Order: sequence, then structure tokens, then C-alpha cells
Amino acid sequence: MQLSPLQSRLAASLIASCLLLVVYLFFFFPQFATATQLDDHVNDGWLESDVALGAMNVEDPEYGPEFALFDRSVIGRAPPGVTGLANNVPLPAIIEPGDTLNYAFEISTIEDAEASDPSRLRELRSEPNGSPAASGDEGGLKEGNSELVRRQQRSRTLWISANTCRQPSRISPDRTAGDPPQLTLFVSKSSENTSPGPDQDDVELIPFREGAVMFNTSFTEDVFFSIHAPEVSDEVFDTSLPYDFEVAASIDQSYHTVANASDSQLIWVDSDARGALLTTRNLTSRPEQVVETPPYVLFAHNKADPGINGLRNSYCGLGNVAQFRPLEDGSNGHITTGLKQGGRENLTRQEFYIGGLNASSEYVGILVHDPDGTALRPRRNVPGGGGVVHQPIEMETKPLGACRVIFNLTLCDETQYAVPANWDLFPEMTDLAAFYDDYTQTMYSNFKKSLQQIQCETQPENRYSLVRNCTDCEKAYKDWLCSVAIPRCEDFSEPDRAHLQARNINEPFPNGTMVDERIREEHGNETAWTSSRNPLIDKEIRPGPYKEVLPCDDVCYQLVQSCPAALGFQCPLPGMIGFNTTYGRRSRGDGGVACNYPGSAHYPPAAGSSLDYRPPRTLKRGYLADDLRSHQFTNLPPFLAIYTKRHAHRHISYTFPMAQTLEQRKRNAKFAKEQELRRGKSEAEIKKRVKDAPKSPISPFWLGIFAFIVFGGLVFEIIARVFFR
Repeated sequence: MQLSPLQSRLAASLIASCLLLVVYLFFFFPQFATATQLDDHVNDGWLESDVALGAMNVEDPEYGPEFALFDRSVIGRAPPGVTGLANNVPLPAIIEPGDTLNYAFEISTIEDAEASDPSRLRELRSEPNGSPAASGDEGGLKEGNSELVRRQQRSRTLWISANTCRQPSRISPDRTAGDPPQLTLFVSKSSENTSPGPDQDDVELIPFREGAVMFNTSFTEDVFFSIHAPEVSDEVFDTSLPYDFEVAASIDQSYHTVANASDSQLIWVDSDARGALLTTRNLTSRPEQVVETPPYVLFAHNKADPGINGLRNSYCGLGNVAQFRPLEDGSNGHITTGLKQGGRENLTRQEFYIGGLNASSEYVGILVHDPDGTALRPRRNVPGGGGVVHQPIEMETKPLGACRVIFNLTLCDETQYAVPANWDLFPEMTDLAAFYDDYTQTMYSNFKKSLQQIQCETQPENRYSLVRNCTDCEKAYKDWLCSVAIPRCEDFSEPDRAHLQARNINEPFPNGTMVDERIREEHGNETAWTSSRNPLIDKEIRPGPYKEVLPCDDVCYQLVQSCPAALGFQCPLPGMIGFNTTYGRRSRGDGGVACNYPGSAHYPPAAGSSLDYRPPRTLKRGYLADDLRSHQFTNLPPFLAIYTKRHAHRHISYTFPMAQTLEQRKRNAKFAKEQELRRGKSEAEIKKRVKDAPKSPISPFWLGIFAFIVFGGLVFEIIARVFFR
């Protein structure tokens, strides 16, 4: 069949158009979406429209769970005999020994909470319900809808926790044969078992530990669990007293928390015969940070009293049975607490002083972090609202003797420990603290007058040191003065140790007795044994015999290195006469107090502390040079500048503080700042180059249209010339 020229042109156009359509579909095929693949903003816009809200008439009597999104787990309620729990809402309960109380956490409570919370409304709309497909619809689901089912069955994590607030008490308080048995948590592994309990196979058994239990599990349907109270022997315990506990469930985090033993936040500083001083670790990481409300609550109990056994991990239990605890009338009882900013880094920490303790007794201190800042206000229904209970620390009081704890000094703000005291002459702690405070301020004032004779504000080349200045000298003198003028006191009954030096052995004890005669015969003529380091202590306070915790030798070395040699400071070296009775050496052993330094305390073994006094880095070995003006030894303390021709090149062992640490920190900070500037400059240059790059006058869209027209015309001409001549 011969086509006319007009028909040939029409046929060529149709064929070219079909080819272009094929090319378009091949390279630019549109991605159509199913309902389960719609973008979140499309769903949000539709749900927020008035038309959508009008169409969703959930009050229609014909409405029912005909598809998985609204199955029975959403619109149902807890079965009879089962108590439903809301998210982060604790529920108190009383249970008799041998009984079991059943609980359930329903998925519907999640949607109710999210729908009522405007901040979670968008999350509710953009994320499908986590309930599984209804059993009646499982057979009708097709393989193509697996994505819809997977989204509807999205797994969540549920935290179940509980605290025992009270437990059956012993018939005889003196009987310590055993502690009351703990409660048990049973969690069902199937939604069909709504009453889990003892002697069942499809349950998870989690016993309480010291009055607390924490458990978490993944879930896609309602979770059923129970609390079971064991049988209690009526021969040992009062069976008429039930268990009292508090249970909570949360999808955010555990409502009640027990901290790990490694996360110890409480530090025992020191104690005397009637009280103990404790502190937390630093609450801030920078000096400018402000803590307005004390975040911790402290409980203390005598170790010899078994009343706290079985409740050490329970916040509400400690509030009921601990001997030292905050009172319901709003007071702290014998516990005084407050926030204090200071120390080497000027950071904030919380301190506690417990009064009314018994002499020569052992106690445990338990720190609890309360989300409200105090246990005296009602708890809020928030994630973690049940608080964090930290592991107990042990402390002991001294015998009634010559030591008493002081704190809150003006100059020596880091001096917080027991000092030589006389309970009769200084019945009030504040008077004793004022005595030591006045003395140290007088000594420090005299030192400042001497330091004014040194050229501090001058050119670096004219200063006494290139790496130390008068500010460093003032700090070093303050640390040394507070450690030496205010001795740290231990009772004379303490066993002999290398860091303890007996003082005033010829004086009587407060009860009139004397030190053992053999000790007086051996050391009765030695000044270090018969008097205090500070003569004013023996004259004004008259404490009697005691043992001093010797100051650390590096505190003295730091003073000699930081201050001008013209001031004449010198320190003894280990092995010299008098060193063992004047200074002690640090020990990295059990974490106890091996010597006295600013901020010293009974730190946990092998645990670093931000409160700890950090001595300068030390060099253990080195060589003595022929020229002592070498830069390595210019700022050595004079007692370390040992030089003779015969031993000039001998390899020796010594310890001395390295003076360049401050300079190194400055150089490192400068280098880091320069690196940041270079990095920021490079990024700015790249952005500027991209911004200033020449741009094409034709946009990519119009360029594509132009190419499409040219390509179409070319195809049209080829078809017309080849097939329709």
C-alpha cells in the first residue's frame, strides 16, 4: 500500500512519538507508591484535615476491629483480677505472705498517652501502632502486605521495676539468723497467660535483690506479670505484717534504678566520735555551670543493726527503716547537706555531715539520686521518677578522744577532716574551726608580705622562673600551710603505720589515763613524739595524745619549686633525718589516706577522683649534666641540685616535679586553637569558591527540554527518510 506524502509524515510522527515515549519510560519511570509507602507528611496532612477527622467516626455502632491496626489488644482492657499499669506511674500495693498480685501493661495505654501528649502526637501519627495482626485476620493477609504487618508489629521495650517498702519484721530485734525472704517477679512469656506465678513453665522468674527488681523485655502485645510474696516463718518473723511494695512499668527507661558498684558517687571524707563527713563526686564539669538544688539524698545505718537488711536497694524502703534519713516534716534530722563550689578545678559537689553517731561504730552510707532534687516533695510521673539507688559505702567512727571533724574554713577551703581537738575546751565545732582558720590566715598574711618583696609583675626574663610565677607560689604555699598547720588527726588507738606519727605521748588522755609506759620510755625524749607540729595546738587546745596523718612530701616539693629561692623554703628527702616524722609518701594501694593533702579522703580502691589533689608529673630517672644551667635542671629545688665532678655523669634515681606542665598546657591550647582556625578558614574558602563559581545561564531543566526536542526531530527525520521516501 502506497502512502501519500501527508500520510507518510503522519506515520513517521506517530512512530517517533512512540519511540520517544519508550525512551522516556525506560529512563524516567515514575515510582508509584502503595498506601503503606506514602510519605509521613502525606499521612500527617490528611489526618490533620477536617475531612479526615469527619470521616473517622469511631463512635459508629458498626465500628469494630476488622483489621490489624485496631485489634483487641488496642481496644480491650485488662482481664478480671489483673491490675493495669500506666506508663511511668508507680502503683503502691500490700501483699500477704504466700499471695500473688497480677498486673498488665496494655499497648492501648501507649496510644492513650501519646494521643494526650501534644509533643508525641506527631510520633503517633507518623508511626503505626505496635500491636500484632488480629488472629481472625491472619488467614486473609496476603504476602504483599507483609510490610504493613511488620510495621504494625514493631517491637518496643518495656521496663518493669519494683521496690519493697516494708517487709515482715523479726520477732526479736537481736536475732540475726536470717533476713526476711525477698519478693519475686514473674513475667508471662505469652499473652494467653494472664496470671503468671510459681510452678509455671511459660514465665520468667526474677527475684528481688535487697528490696529491688529491674527487668526489661521486648513486646508487641500486652505484657502480663505478677508479684509473689513467699511464705514467712512464724518462728522468726511477725507473719501479721505484710509486704508493702511499689511497682511501675515504663517504655522509656526503668522507673526504679539500682546503680552498679563501679558507679560510686559517694566518698567518705573523715569522721570523729560523733559524726561523719561525706561528699559526692563533682556535679559539674565547668566552673560556670550552676546547680541550684541538691540532687542527692543520703541514708545511713549502723552495720550492727539488721533492720536495713533486705532493703538496701529500695528507695522507699530506706525511707522507712534507715536510722538516718530525711524526715516527713521537711527536715533532714541529723543530716546536714549543702552544695559547695571549690577545689582544684572550682567545681560544684554536694556535701553531707551526719551527726548523732555512736563512737567506735561502723556504718553504711547509701546515696540516692532523686529526680525532684529532694525526697520531701511528691514524686512526678516521669521516666526514672523512682530515683537511682547507689551501692552502700562503709565508714567508721573514732573513739571519743582527741579528734574532731571541721569544715567550711575561709582560707583552707579544702581542709575537711578530723583535727586535734578538745571537746571540753571547744564544745562547738564552729569555735574549733575558727581557731584554725584565724591562725592560718595570720600565717598566710605574713607570707604575702614577704612575697611582695619579689618582682612578680616584670618582664619574663627578669622573673625568678620562666614557667612559674607568684600566683603559682601563692597556691603552693596555701596548700602546704593548710596541710601542715592544720594536722589531720587519727585516734591514738590506730595501729602504727608509716604515715602516722604519734604526738603528745607524755600527756594524759581525756579520761586521765596515760600512754603505754614502754612507748614513753622509748620516745619520751623525742620532740616529734612529745609535742604537736604546731606549738599553738598544745598551748591553746591541749588535745592530749593523738596520731597525725603526715602531709605528703610532694606538697612540700611543689612549694620549693613554685616559689623563689630567696624565700628559703627547703624540704627533707626520703632517708634524711627527720623525714619519717614530718612527711609521708603517697601510696596507690587500697584507696585509703596514706598522707595528707588538700582534698584527701577515703576514696574507693583503684578509683580516680576529680577531688583528688594531683601532684605535678614526675620524672623518675635522669642524668646530671656538667653544666647545671641546662634547661632541664634550671628550676630544680636546691636540695636536688647535687653536683660534684666525680659524680657528674653518674646515672642516678630521683623524683622531682616537672615545671613545664603549665607551659605545655598553654602550647597545646594554642596549637588546638590554631588548628580550629585553619579548619574553619578552609571550610569558609571552599564555600566561597562554590558560591563564586561561574554558573551556566541555562538551567538543567531547559537544557533537557532542548535536548529532547532536538533528539525527537532527529529521530523523526531519520524515520521519514528511511521508511517513507
